Amino acid sequence: MNEQGSKKLQIATMEKLERFDTLRGKQVQPGEFWDLVVLTAVDDNQREAYELQISEKLGRKEIPLGISYHVFSDPPGAKIGNGGATLYSLQRLEDIYGKALGGYRILLIHAGGFSQRLPNASALGKIFTPMPLGDPLYQMLELKLAVFVDLPKHMKPGVLVTSADCIELYSIAEDENIRFDRSGFTALAHPSPISIGTTHGVFVLDQKEKSVLADMEYRTCLHFLHKPSVKKMHENGAVCKSQDSCMSLLSDAEFVYTDSTYYVDYNTAMLLLSLFREVGPLGCEIDAYGDFLQALGPQATVAYTNNTANVTKQESNLVEMRQKIFHCLKGTPLNLVALNHSKFYHIGTTTEYLFYLTEDPCLRGELGLYKVLGYSQNFSFKVCCVMLSDVKPGCSLTPGSVVEYCRLEAGAHVGRRTILSGCWVGAGLKVPDGTFMHSLCVNRDGQTGFVTVTFGIEDDLKKSVGSPANMEGLNLFGASLVECLVKWGLSPESLRFSGDTSSCSLWNACLFPVCPDMRNSFSLTLEMLQPGGSTVTLPPGTKLMSLQEALQCKNLEEMLKYRKKLMEDVKMKKLS
Repeated sequence: MNEQGSKKLQIATMEKLERFDTLRGKQVQPGEFWDLVVLTAVDDNQREAYELQISEKLGRKEIPLGISYHVFSDPPGAKIGNGGATLYSLQRLEDIYGKALGGYRILLIHAGGFSQRLPNASALGKIFTPMPLGDPLYQMLELKLAVFVDLPKHMKPGVLVTSADCIELYSIAEDENIRFDRSGFTALAHPSPISIGTTHGVFVLDQKEKSVLADMEYRTCLHFLHKPSVKKMHENGAVCKSQDSCMSLLSDAEFVYTDSTYYVDYNTAMLLLSLFREVGPLGCEIDAYGDFLQALGPQATVAYTNNTANVTKQESNLVEMRQKIFHCLKGTPLNLVALNHSKFYHIGTTTEYLFYLTEDPCLRGELGLYKVLGYSQNFSFKVCCVMLSDVKPGCSLTPGSVVEYCRLEAGAHVGRRTILSGCWVGAGLKVPDGTFMHSLCVNRDGQTGFVTVTFGIEDDLKKSVGSPANMEGLNLFGASLVECLVKWGLSPESLRFSGDTSSCSLWNACLFPVCPDMRNSFSLTLEMLQPGGSTVTLPPGTKLMSLQEALQCKNLEEMLKYRKKLMEDVKMKKLS
C-alpha cells in the first residue's frame, strides 16, 4: 500500500478509535453500539478466565457499559472448531433470549483455543493480549470493538463473526457506510497478493459486474475457495487485474480478494441453528469459514466436502456433517463488501507479535501505536515495546523485543527478539536473544507456586512425536530436547509428559520448575538458558511442570491481582 493509502487508513482508524473512546465506561444508548458481545472459549476453565477479566474491565470502565457480554465455552466431548462454536453460541443465545434475539445485533468473537503459537496469551486468552494503544491500555478486545464501532448502526439484526487475533483496518468515503442489510451472508473482502490467498479464503467475484473504482464496492460472490493453490485461483477466475478497481494501493499487477469477517442475517442464523439442533452433538471440528462459506454462492458444489487436506484431525462423520451444512445453505447468497482501501493483519504467532509491535512501520502508523506510552511519532525505527511494566533505572532493553506486565529490577538486560510476559526479573539478570519467557501462578498440592516457561521464539510447540522414546525429534532453542536435558543434568528417561503421551511435544514436556515465589521462578528457569554447558542445580524435591499442566492448574485470581497491583504502581510512577 502506498503512502497516500496508509495515510487514509491512519485517518479513518483514528476516527474510529476516537469514537470508541467516547463510549468506554459509558452507558451506551439503544442503537448506539452492539446489543450483545459474545466470546467463545475452548472449555469452562477458559470461560471463567474470560468472564473474570470482562467483569474487571467493566469495573474499571474500560469497555462500554449497558450491554450484555457473554462467554460460551464449547460443550464437553469432541472438539467442534470455530464453526461448531458459532452454532453452539447461537443455541445458547436463543435459550437465553428466545424470540427477542430477532431484534439484536450481535458481535461474535472466536477467542477459544490454547494459543500454542503465541503462548503469552495461553493463560488469559488472545482476546486479552495487550496492544500499545489507548489509555487505559487497549487489549485485543478493545481494539476489535473500536475497529467495528461504526458497523452496528447500519446492520440489521444478525451476527457479525470475527476472530480474536486479527486486525481489519479500512477506509471508505465520508458519505458511505458499510451496510449489513441483505439476506444470507455478507463478507468483508480485502485485496491481497495471490500468495496470501493460498493461506486464506478467496472469493470468486462475478466478473460481469463492472467495478465502480471506489474505496468500497458491493459485489456478488459466485464461489468461495478455502486455502486454494495459485493454479486453482486462476482456474476459478478468482484473480483480478489491478486496473479492474482502485488497486493502485497494491503493487501487484494481479491480486485476489481474501476473507476476514462476515455477517449472517437473523433468518439465516436460525436456519443454521435448526440444523444444529437436528444433528445433535457434532463429534467433529467444523470451520466457520471453510465449511460455511464454501457452501454459498451460485457456483458452489458439494465437492469440497470430501477435501480434508487442511483438516488437523479427521473424524469419521466430518464429510457427512459438511454435506448437511452444504444442503442446508445451498442457494444462500454470499454478498461481498470489497474494501479496496483495507489491510488485514494476523497477530497469532510470536514472530508476528514481535514484528508488528516493534518493527512494522505500517501498522504502527495506521493504528497510531505507542502514543500512550510516550514514544516519538517517528514510525520508521524499531522499538522495544514495553506495556504496563515497572522498569527500574539502569535496565537495558533491546529494540525488537516486547515486555508486558513485567517487573524489571535495576540493571536487568533484555536481548533482541525476546518476549517477556508477566515476569519478575531480578537485578542484573540478562535474558538472551530470541527468547520467550512467561511466568504463571499455579495451585499445586494445595499450595500456591510459580512456574516460568521458556522457549525459543522460533520453537514449534505444536510439533509432536508419538512417544517419549522419540523426543530427539523435538527441538528447543535450536537443539534437540535430548541435548538440552543432558545439559540440565536430567536423563531423558526421567522426563515426564503431561496429558496424552501418544502426542509428546514442547507443549506438554514437564521441563519447568515450580517455585514458591515469582522472582525465584524466573531466575531458576533463566539458568536453563545460560551458555557454557553448566548443569542447572534444582533444589531437592523441586517439581517440574509443562505449560499444558500449568494452564490446567493456573491461579487466575493471583495472576490478575499481580497485574492490578502492577497497573497501580505504573500509574503512581507516572504521576510522581
